[in-house]
Amino acid sequence: MAGNWSDLSARFFSSLVMAALGVAAIWAGGLWFAALAVAAAGTMIWELAVMSAPDARIRALGLGASAAALVCLAVLLGGFWAGLLAVPGLALVVMARSARLASGLYALAIMLASYGLIVFRADYGMVWLIWLVLVVVVTDVAGYFSGRFFGGPKFWPAISPKKTWSGTLAGWGAAAGVGYVFLEFTTAGPDLPWISAGIALASQMGDIAESAIKRHAGVKDSSHLIPGHGGLLDRFDGLLGASLMMLVVALVVVVPEIRM
Repeated sequence: MAGNWSDLSARFFSSLVMAALGVAAIWAGGLWFAALAVAAAGTMIWELAVMSAPDARIRALGLGASAAALVCLAVLLGGFWAGLLAVPGLALVVMARSARLASGLYALAIMLASYGLIVFRADYGMVWLIWLVLVVVVTDVAGYFSGRFFGGPKFWPAISPKKTWSGTLAGWGAAAGVGYVFLEFTTAGPDLPWISAGIALASQMGDIAESAIKRHAGVKDSSHLIPGHGGLLDRFDGLLGASLMMLVVALVVVVPEIRM
């Protein structure tokens, strides 16, 4: 039993630091939030490149820096320049030694999510980003504790051997609870709880997609940047999936702007 909780202290304190930085950047918005999103995009592309092409570490570093610059260009210039977000993914299809297509698609997901979050924060304010982050956090926390308390059948053992159905379902329920809370002080419609649960599922799929890439690459963590969590990609894989789902939902659902 002790082994199940051995990483809890490191995870907790690392999460506190990341949460403080994230909330501060979301609250500040503008250049501060954009800078955080751009730095995260570059770091995650670097981690993905190192996993996919371990013999090309210098090129991986250059690709990470280029990815950050491309997100900046897409945000500043828009239009045609947004197509440059696909460049790191295409580069990884060429560079990768394993899971070429999966690595390329995941790189595209990183770029689209980073770009989309910057635009979404500017267009709709910080409340919906706080909702998104809370959905991802409670999905992860509920899954972590429920999976360790209750255990049970594995959700997808071939790819993510630690993820259980009990943790997965607990994550959906916790996310729906966040949706109900936000109904109380926003003008969102009654669909928000089930949309929140759908965002939770997308978050879990983001986690599983990264697990599949790591399994192909034969690594446990995407890097060792964050104590208790591994790399930035290990911590934000769920947020990537959730962000992409949120951006898709925003295309088909009217998102009320809330400013504070």
